[in-house]
Amino acid sequence: MKTTYTSEFKNPTSFRNPKVLAEIAIFTALATALSTIVIYVMPQGGSITLASMVPILWLSLRRGPLVGVVTGAIYGVVQFMLLPYAIDPIQVLLDYPLAFAVLGLAGFFQKWPVVGTAVGIGLRFVMHFLAGAIYWAPIYAPGIDPIIYSSVYNGSYLLPELAVSGFILFLLQKTKVLKAYL
Repeated sequence: MKTTYTSEFKNPTSFRNPKVLAEIAIFTALATALSTIVIYVMPQGGSITLASMVPILWLSLRRGPLVGVVTGAIYGVVQFMLLPYAIDPIQVLLDYPLAFAVLGLAGFFQKWPVVGTAVGIGLRFVMHFLAGAIYWAPIYAPGIDPIIYSSVYNGSYLLPELAVSGFILFLLQKTKVLKAYL
């Protein structure tokens, strides 16, 4: 009896495709491992790492935004389990699953990986900005405008992360490594 696979098992963006599931696990693990190589840690959370977002961005460019968003959300949950900073359930959603899930939206820019990187990390900034302005600023900087506090605080580590991630994805694109695996 010959086994035939449906097109869903061969679809490069389907969650029924074993390759997609394996890549989600591998890229999440790689991003988690890279997140432990910390260049600078911010006092109330957030850090500059050795390109920990690149695997999530790369997978979203490879498999599309849906796979990227799901992978980013999984990675956000893993990050929360490793280093939880929590004061409110909505804050946890903004700072962890949603902040990393939006990295997957880079998958809409498969032809322009650096633009996708900027969009993904820019949207991550928005999530952290909201959490910072609503939840963290009143606690850590009660005398400062929450918008200024959150912008400066989150920008101080996400701008270097954007530079590092954008540069690495640019190199992967220029050396055709990124295209070989898209």
